[in-house]
Amino acid sequence: MTPHLPSSIVHYPETASQTGGPYVHIGLAPKQAGFEIFEHNFGSVLVTPETRGERIHIEGRVFDGSGSLVRDVLVEIWQANAEGKYAHPGDLQDKAVDPTFRGWGRTGADFETGVYAFETIKPGSAAGRGGAVQAPHICMVLFARGINMGLHTRLYFSDEADANGHDPVLNGIEWEVRRKTLVAQRGERDGKVIYTFDIRLQDTPDGGEETVFFDI
Repeated sequence: MTPHLPSSIVHYPETASQTGGPYVHIGLAPKQAGFEIFEHNFGSVLVTPETRGERIHIEGRVFDGSGSLVRDVLVEIWQANAEGKYAHPGDLQDKAVDPTFRGWGRTGADFETGVYAFETIKPGSAAGRGGAVQAPHICMVLFARGINMGLHTRLYFSDEADANGHDPVLNGIEWEVRRKTLVAQRGERDGKVIYTFDIRLQDTPDGGEETVFFDI
């Protein structure tokens, strides 16, 4: 039997989504959510006054497919220290561990501005799979409305063009034009080094290209 088709098809806009409860932020970043639960909170500052390396500030915004800010996003980062060594027993490189550098951070976006931010140091080059040297980079994972599993991506640095050109992960992205979506732009503000890294979950109406995400 041939199904009956309407003479004209009505196109309805997508139903708006929202966060399924505040529990992710309360559990993972309670202090930022306004709850004093833990004595020691994980936060957006990865350094101490004794941490070795160039101090940098990372900030950006996350946009959905409509170009709207994702204000409820939770961002985690992890990275090597200034020598290119991770604070993890799985990193067997013959490099020094910096005991004053945690190498891992978590923050939510500011609800008013949509900006997420981290205070850290610029990482050194670390060895990747098969011993291949990777360009300095920071690993990131995002959690937010409509995201059932965390989205993994990477941040590279605009002033490391030569190293980026030889990075095995960047070179593994088939569409070369999309590699630029992983490069944070360096600038300065109030005497501080600022790297700006906006993330787009999909292509946006203003011409912004979807950020490259990885299967982990």
